Amino acid sequence: MRVYIEDVCEILDSRRIPITASNRKAGPYPYLGANGIQDYVADYIFDDDLVLLAEDGGNFCSKERPIAYRASGKCWVNNHAHVLKPKPGLDVDYLCYSLMFYDVSNLINGATRQKLTQSDMRKMQISYPVLEEQKIIVSQLNAVGSLIIKRLQQLTKLDELVKSRFIELFGDPVANPIGWPIRELSEFIEFLTSGSRGWAKYFTNEGEYFITIKNVKNCKITLNDVQHIVPPDNAEARRTKVQEGDLLISITADLGRTGVVLKEIAEHGAYINQHLTCIRLNKAAICPLYVAYYMESEAGKSQFQAKNQSAVKAGLNFNAINTLKLMVPPIELQKEFISFVERTDKSKLAIQKSLDQLETLKKALMQQYFG
Repeated sequence: MRVYIEDVCEILDSRRIPITASNRKAGPYPYLGANGIQDYVADYIFDDDLVLLAEDGGNFCSKERPIAYRASGKCWVNNHAHVLKPKPGLDVDYLCYSLMFYDVSNLINGATRQKLTQSDMRKMQISYPVLEEQKIIVSQLNAVGSLIIKRLQQLTKLDELVKSRFIELFGDPVANPIGWPIRELSEFIEFLTSGSRGWAKYFTNEGEYFITIKNVKNCKITLNDVQHIVPPDNAEARRTKVQEGDLLISITADLGRTGVVLKEIAEHGAYINQHLTCIRLNKAAICPLYVAYYMESEAGKSQFQAKNQSAVKAGLNFNAINTLKLMVPPIELQKEFISFVERTDKSKLAIQKSLDQLETLKKALMQQYFG
């Protein structure tokens, strides 16, 4: 059986009160909007188990980010989220799951800022099994969600473990308490180039990789949402094609994001865009992955900010890259750290595989129960 939201929920929109940022008094209570917490304020207007559904500014076109979320206890809600309180017979978590990825494409309006008006929201219908069945569905989804959170926490812990191992082996990179030699990156660079612009005409659904800033993070090159291309056969393509062990650094926008090109990425074929620089290092003298972790530390990040060439638009030139400084411990110690990272990455790979399976299961359950 399907029912209209207005028949199974109290719509409490009339109780919402927006507060401009300048008029908010800081406090312990969350100030909530279309997509979650925006601030914390000194007072509250709700104290209940609620579901907040985006009215405007929501993730209406996303299949990954929800348009509804739970709110429990004392809070303040502005006028960018509809406030729903389930009536008896409707579980609040079941209501939230029902609305998180609801297809509102035929209900929203607005050319520049999409909006789900209250009158259109009242047209929304949800499946309405008996309360006992609702609770069973919620229990299944919560169990999978808890496992997903656990896997994410495990990945975070392993990342923290690697950073701790870096400190154990090399000391604090800012203070350099062991007194390792400080050298310029230019002393180890064998090849340095920036990426290509204007390659949209080569984009395709399959082919080699076109790596952008979003693919470079936390010393790794990720292939999440990577763009594929069929590159031209010219000098520009040969110049910007990466090799195994190349160090990539973002030189615009979010400065100093680093990653090292793995063998499988290089063998597949990959190129960089103009927001990245490709650095080929003397691997006999220094390990690229060690350099990446150093540059992602506070010692590296502070240099990127200091070398930023523009107060308006972040950017680094080749001179800024060449003159980056880093402490240089013995290559044997660097290799010991890299071996630790590789062992940790194997554990992360197993956890990520489990996480991917859980995400797939959750999506399947959501599709099964809510369409």
